[in-house]
Amino acid sequence: MNITIITVGKLKEKYLKQGIQEYTKRLSAYANMQVVEVPDEKAPENMSEADTLNVKDKEGQRILAKINQDTHVIALAIEGKKWTSERLAKELDSLATYGKSKIAFVIGGSVGLSDEVLQRANGKLSFSDMTFPHQLMRLILVEQVYRAFKINRGEPYHK
Repeated sequence: MNITIITVGKLKEKYLKQGIQEYTKRLSAYANMQVVEVPDEKAPENMSEADTLNVKDKEGQRILAKINQDTHVIALAIEGKKWTSERLAKELDSLATYGKSKIAFVIGGSVGLSDEVLQRANGKLSFSDMTFPHQLMRLILVEQVYRAFKINRGEPYHK
């Protein structure tokens, strides 16, 4: 399985990079994982609604340019469905069973995802009603994908 995390902005925090590298290394026994960063759009401090839409649209175009036609897309969005770790594992297993070997998780920037990206998504996933920094979401997501593979293989890790 090929899993891509498409995310807006560069990751600067060393501790987050190290965590993502660790889980990506662990995950390599089960799947190919890559993180694709698209540039964030510079935005004024006090954005109007039109400014926000403009930023979302520009970042959305960059995201969509990284998604192949045959890729199953899961957008991380606060309005998405909340899954347990076991449900994520089941979903990934089901996708693999039905020949969906390319999966992309999409993490938006500070203002979220454009409507066009959300419409392209095959599903929307929410990790919480809380808002997390998109940089931290990368680490949480990679860990959960790793956990899903461990669950599917019946290997110790998930408790």
